Amino acid sequence: MADKKIIAVLGATGAQGGGLVRAILSDKTDDFTARALTRNINADKAKALKEAGADVVTVDIDNFESLKSAFTGAYAVYAVTFFWEHFSVDKELSQAEMIAKAAKEAGVKHIIWSTLEDTRKWVPLEDNRMPTLQGKYKVPHFDGKGQANKFFTDLGLPVTFLQTSFYWDNFIHFGMGPKKTADDTYALTLPMGDKKLPGIAAEDIGKCAYGIFKKGNDFISKTVSIAGGHTSGKEMAESMGKALGKNVIYNSVPFDTYRGFGFPGADDLGNMFQFTHDFEEYFCGVRDMNFSRSINPELKSFDNWLSENKDRIPLE
Repeated sequence: MADKKIIAVLGATGAQGGGLVRAILSDKTDDFTARALTRNINADKAKALKEAGADVVTVDIDNFESLKSAFTGAYAVYAVTFFWEHFSVDKELSQAEMIAKAAKEAGVKHIIWSTLEDTRKWVPLEDNRMPTLQGKYKVPHFDGKGQANKFFTDLGLPVTFLQTSFYWDNFIHFGMGPKKTADDTYALTLPMGDKKLPGIAAEDIGKCAYGIFKKGNDFISKTVSIAGGHTSGKEMAESMGKALGKNVIYNSVPFDTYRGFGFPGADDLGNMFQFTHDFEEYFCGVRDMNFSRSINPELKSFDNWLSENKDRIPLE
């Protein structure tokens, strides 16, 4: 154990970080070990990681000294922030800047920053095809992460930018699964028209990140984009219907309708779907599944993911 390189993983009890910690722990042949960073080491998920062999350490992502301490002695850091807990881009930017500075001072040899596109490079604020949100963003949970990339490059960190895709797990946890209609049919509602949406099993994000770390310096200073599949709303509904044994139809709605659904973040997600719709060729193009599989041979397709998770999808 003393000779193993430590990968410090932020968000270790979350979707991305948890996947990475489990990938490290399950690899008995390599020279890495996991330092699982979490706010609450007494949470059930944290205890499970400790029992599995991770070194579980408390971290306060809003405190520079806490981050620096958590990164000290680590070979690498996996950095992810948690927009959906607070919906504040300013808070996310502050956290990312502190993460970058702490990694620099701790002298880590490789950091992966879980990021997304700054959509304002494609849709400027003055472009009215989608509304501007929070006064200065088009897709806040994308734009903040993309804007934060500069914190890592400005410090000259050995960074890999990992651009992820839509979590299929959102159909379980985020209330985005099929909803029952009056005629006993289930409707999957998305504002995607006939365009394809890159998606991925959340666990596979961590596995892909581990694949990047294992490649050493191959991906330092590069942007890497991953997906497990490119599926249209109609294709997802058909696959869900087969897996669930239900009649699931695709309910394509206009972007404005989705933005107006009223749940927290509906406007942000509506803009996100519009961005992926309007720029499908780019968005799918950079998220190459063959590449993703090259760094994660266990990469799941949507049908693979469904076969394992169909019983977890709530049918309302």
